[in-house]
Amino acid sequence: MAEEDTHFQLVTFQLGEELYGVDIMDVKEIVKVQAVRPIPNAPYYVEGIINLRSEIIPIINLHKRFHIQKLVKQSDDDLDDDEGGFIILDIEGNKIGIVIDRIARVVPVENSEVKPPPQMLSGIGTEYIQGVVRQTDTYLIILDTRKLFSANELQKIIPDSD
Repeated sequence: MAEEDTHFQLVTFQLGEELYGVDIMDVKEIVKVQAVRPIPNAPYYVEGIINLRSEIIPIINLHKRFHIQKLVKQSDDDLDDDEGGFIILDIEGNKIGIVIDRIARVVPVENSEVKPPPQMLSGIGTEYIQGVVRQTDTYLIILDTRKLFSANELQKIIPDSD
């Protein structure tokens, strides 16, 4: 068991020009883009809800939440196979979908490779970032899914289960 504590796996994805990752243990599934039904009076970063196999899941747009530009499509062939989608996360027992520009891959990460984030990184405050991992020509930004939304925000975006 101790060996498992030295590394973990990240589901990586692109938001704008940056590469992000979330712990694979927080990911329930990855789904293709589908119709999102708007929610009246929802916070500005909530796209709406989807019905995924009879489960209502709120969809959050991190582009809006963190003021990130969407990934610009260079050509018609550029994003055909891996164009956007939703990553369905389990946050404190609640399923929430986040909009992504492009899914990347699952990567193993050693705990020792994770460094503290710089003060400000791509518009996302350090309070939402678990750490960064240096890659060949860029950084992989690890999001802390537990801090993406406060308890108050979760109450506003999770459909009532009553």
